[in-house]
Amino acid sequence: MMTLLRGGDVRALARAVSLVEDGAGAGAGLLAACRAAGRRALRIGVTGPPGAGKSTLVDQMAKWLRRDGKTVGVVAVDPSSPYTGGALLGDRIRMQGFAGDAGVFIRSMASRGVMGGLARAAEDVCVVMEAAGRDVVLVETVGVGQDEIDVVHLADVTVLVLVPGMGDEVQSLKAGVMEAADIFVVNKGDREGADLLEAEITGMQGLGGGAGWVPPLVRTVATVGAGVGELMAAVERCAAAKRGGLRRVLAGLGEKTGVGALRLDHLGVAVRSIAAARRFYELLGMEVGHEETVEHEQVRTAMLALGESRVELLEPTAEDSTIGRFLAKRGEGLHHIAVHVEDVDGMLERLKEAGMRLVSELVRVGAGGHRYFFVHPASTGGVLVEIVGDAAKGDA
Repeated sequence: MMTLLRGGDVRALARAVSLVEDGAGAGAGLLAACRAAGRRALRIGVTGPPGAGKSTLVDQMAKWLRRDGKTVGVVAVDPSSPYTGGALLGDRIRMQGFAGDAGVFIRSMASRGVMGGLARAAEDVCVVMEAAGRDVVLVETVGVGQDEIDVVHLADVTVLVLVPGMGDEVQSLKAGVMEAADIFVVNKGDREGADLLEAEITGMQGLGGGAGWVPPLVRTVATVGAGVGELMAAVERCAAAKRGGLRRVLAGLGEKTGVGALRLDHLGVAVRSIAAARRFYELLGMEVGHEETVEHEQVRTAMLALGESRVELLEPTAEDSTIGRFLAKRGEGLHHIAVHVEDVDGMLERLKEAGMRLVSELVRVGAGGHRYFFVHPASTGGVLVEIVGDAAKGDA
């Protein structure tokens, strides 16, 4: 099947998506092969409250991409039927304009009660579509609230769609997805109240200034395609800015910044079992130099020397830990890269001043006593980056 899938065969893609979504044994093997293919599409997440016109906007975005010669995958997550557990609304019915166009593949998925606006298999389906050569994958959520922001972690660019007349709903979203959105869209922008909504968003998010990527605000009327070109231009700018984010981070880590020289410290790899995973590395001649359980992170680590850097195997000690949730959502694989700096506190302040998005603004103590903090993938080009300093005084 992989040969047909890599060749872009639509029937093979449909079968592959069904296998992976079902989560059976054959699907797990196929998913691993798709991940190994290493293909990566631009993932655009489209989220917002129910009734904001997300499906219509996604339809118009797909049309725009097809005119630009791009192949498109659409993952549309709908509410679950209380009777069958299947998708209640079915975006494939609403997006009928692509019948006969092999360049657009649409998969409607039931949320099945999962919070976060996505189905559990959504990321897996994205991987399959990427292996099939789709240039862009559009991911539409079921309709989000304050805490339902899983799409931010799945997508390269997150588009938040709002509409006039929402009232207090905008305020309720403030602490969640509004702080994580890359682009704001005021859809149904021909309605009364669109100007007021724009002013509210601008005031709440401080869109008028600040360092780093400043989320633009685009007004659309999705039913007629108005503003879609401007939206897609904003998406392209955001994707380019994120691709350059990691380069900007690394450029700030050299001696000329005043925080000391840099080097690759280690690659963090999430595994279900260190005992099972280390055999491969030991066959390569790499030896485990240090094993430790970090209680506050609920993770067991094993460090293997790799030249002047290392590979860090990360095994969760609890399913509801950071690594446990990563494995449940993405499976085993690269979790982060770590860059060593001489002055970790100085680097923290420098990145904060530059407007980089941090996972936490506190320097913590990890395995081996080293001091560290993480930079969010939104600022680094899509990969979690750990900034590592020397061990705290008095620690081994």
